[in-house]
Amino acid sequence: MPSDQLYNDPGLVEFYDIENGWTADSEYLKTMAAGRTSILDLGCGTGMLTAALAEKGKRVVGVDPAAAMLHVARQRPGGDRVRWAEGDGRTIRLGEAFDMVLLSGHAFQVFLTREDQLAALKTIAAHLSPDGRFIFDSRNPLVEEWREWTPAGSERDIVHPVLGQVLAWNDVQHDPATGVVEYGTFYRVAADGRAYTARSKIAFPSHEDLVAMIDEAGLVVETWLGGWDGRPFGASEPEIIPIGRLR
Repeated sequence: MPSDQLYNDPGLVEFYDIENGWTADSEYLKTMAAGRTSILDLGCGTGMLTAALAEKGKRVVGVDPAAAMLHVARQRPGGDRVRWAEGDGRTIRLGEAFDMVLLSGHAFQVFLTREDQLAALKTIAAHLSPDGRFIFDSRNPLVEEWREWTPAGSERDIVHPVLGQVLAWNDVQHDPATGVVEYGTFYRVAADGRAYTARSKIAFPSHEDLVAMIDEAGLVVETWLGGWDGRPFGASEPEIIPIGRLR
């Protein structure tokens, strides 16, 4: 899996929280974590959610492959309550179990092949306690959300705390043969025209493929959600969100 500058370039990482921030998934996961005492956040990114989950008395570990993201995570308020680990979600083994394992922000979609997706699911299984629960999200390919990621459809103005006004947009290419979507992320600073760019690839596994792989990884889904508002999964819902346990 090639290094993605969107997560590894310190300049681009500064845009991450501006673009993503605290959203409905963060609220749902914080509520779900309320009764849990040990939490593993795989693909923790800049650690905004991870740090918020690290309340007194909880053992919280945040894992991410990108050193630049973890640098931000360690510096944020509450970051000292989390144990941060640089590692790959397909292969990392911490040798400990957690009563909640999560991947949010569509982090699961960076695993582009079935082999990599299954490996990530086996990582979840390897770190779940017998009564633990896992949860992650993946965009529903039937909705074809990537069609909206055109320059015209995605253009937006954002405010960077140091750079000021910034114009942002995306472009996109979809490979029907593999289901992999490649998209570009572009930022142009209004004050001086400075540009930041990255190209990223993500996969859109189907619900049927996820069902098979989750079973193969030794996991059982108790609930399928179709959105972070708690709606049940259906073919026209935007998200595929499994919540489950060890088999």
